[in-house]
Amino acid sequence: MIKDTEKSDLIVQIETDPKQHILYKAGDHPPIYLTIFCGFQHTLVSLSGVMAVSLLVSDVTCANLDDDIKSTLLSSTMLMSGVCTVMMCLLGSRLPLFQGAALEFLIPLLAMQVLDKSKCDFPPKIYIDTNSTITNTSGIHLDQHNEFILKNIRELQGSLVAAGAIQFLIGATGLLSLLLKFIGPITIVPTLLLITVFLVRACVKFASVNWGIALMVAAVSLILSLYLSYYNTPIPMWTKNKGFHILWFPLHQVYSILIGILVGWFVCGVMTVAGTFSPDDKLARTDTGLDAIRKADWFRLPYPGQFGSISFSASMFMGFFIGTIMSILDSIGDYYACAKICNLPPPPAHCVNRGIAIEGFCSLIAGFLGCGHATTTYGANIGAIGVTKVASRDVFIATGVIYFIFGIIGKISAIFLTIPYPVLGGALIVMFGMFNGVVLSNLQVVSLSSTRNLAIMGTAILFGFMIPYWLETNPDAIQTGSVTSDGVIKMLLVNPNLCAGVVACFLDNTVKGTLKERGIEAWQVMIDDKADNMKEFDGDVTIYDIPLPRYLKKSNVFRRLPFIPPVHE
Repeated sequence: MIKDTEKSDLIVQIETDPKQHILYKAGDHPPIYLTIFCGFQHTLVSLSGVMAVSLLVSDVTCANLDDDIKSTLLSSTMLMSGVCTVMMCLLGSRLPLFQGAALEFLIPLLAMQVLDKSKCDFPPKIYIDTNSTITNTSGIHLDQHNEFILKNIRELQGSLVAAGAIQFLIGATGLLSLLLKFIGPITIVPTLLLITVFLVRACVKFASVNWGIALMVAAVSLILSLYLSYYNTPIPMWTKNKGFHILWFPLHQVYSILIGILVGWFVCGVMTVAGTFSPDDKLARTDTGLDAIRKADWFRLPYPGQFGSISFSASMFMGFFIGTIMSILDSIGDYYACAKICNLPPPPAHCVNRGIAIEGFCSLIAGFLGCGHATTTYGANIGAIGVTKVASRDVFIATGVIYFIFGIIGKISAIFLTIPYPVLGGALIVMFGMFNGVVLSNLQVVSLSSTRNLAIMGTAILFGFMIPYWLETNPDAIQTGSVTSDGVIKMLLVNPNLCAGVVACFLDNTVKGTLKERGIEAWQVMIDDKADNMKEFDGDVTIYDIPLPRYLKKSNVFRRLPFIPPVHE
């Protein structure tokens, strides 16, 4: 602390070693101003990931040059992120969790691009009078081009609805216990790690528009989040009790990706005004989407059927089904990480089942809206709880409301579309790099000194690289005589995480090894309902209970449901 030497009065108090306990527990109700402020903070932490996934959906459905469809997709994504977050806090796991666009569901979409590299090779859209019959230079009428994009989106809708329904049933019927007996870290790590095969392509596609801007954004984000991670940002504060003081808070680390995006966005704006970018550099300029902002409606409420009647693709469904399994296992880990960081008892089985069921239900609704992806738990927001020490569910409900508002105000979605591609490319490099690190952290419960485990994971990763590469270089190798069957088989084999996952799961369950050696013992502890015997937490297991009348909990029907909490005497 610093004192005035003449008056010996305290002027500035510098907090350098704050206590580690939670300031506001999960069931607490912070002041409204703090709730709104922290809600905006979690919105900003997750915004870059939500936007990146939505824009990748636009890209793989060939809508990357159609600002109206891109804006509609982003509005739908933000709306569903808000709705699912509120439902998770109130009816799902009842943990303070943010639900955003799921990365795992992009892999089948990116695989689709590999199978047909020329699928989106259309000339840029030209604006003509609606009464004109002019066609574009490829001979494809503009209406046909638009219908082609809508057809791609509608195929995703039916497949996502089916995958969401399956995820809902897995949670509602309590099948998680059975899954975790066969699927452990040795299966999950190669499976999720091989997602990188296609994420690399996405990063290169965005970043190659201007490598200088992309690398600058990545460098700023990494410097703030890694090199300066041991330093805190001094924030001037004033409170009635302490007066003026300085709070040392890792602001630059929490918002590292967002700050990198803003810096890159600003540099692109300066270069656009200065004439450094040519008119042909549309994806790097900041004035490309200004027309979309002017034309966007102030209020736009996404609704089922906004892209037309949904259709179903068997091959796409298989890809989404694999994404569903990966998303479930990822979310389970996030639930327990959130409970630990909030100093709560480990979530009991009914809590996990209910959370997965809500995620599946929201994914089903996202399919009807045409988002093109499911919703899942965001780990970055869990980390933000550890930094801010505010774990109140009210904050995440506020975050959900903010996303809901963003989703219905069309101008906001249109503004986000002006972010240049190389800026997003730099952000994707950092985000996907962190994603790989989180995946590898699952190996901490696996015996890495076991030759068995190393051989299984190494072989699975090799197959995950080898089979998709073979199919990519020999796209006509699958000939069954049925176009539908060919599509399903190609979608399965070109999916690297599926190839790696199947090989790893088969070997892990057929080669002799102990549960502890395989890491499954640590995972099975998660779903064992032992929270009632644990003490010294900021709350008990009743915090996971949904508000139901006592007579319903005691009824013979309800108490047998795997997502209904037991009666606590």
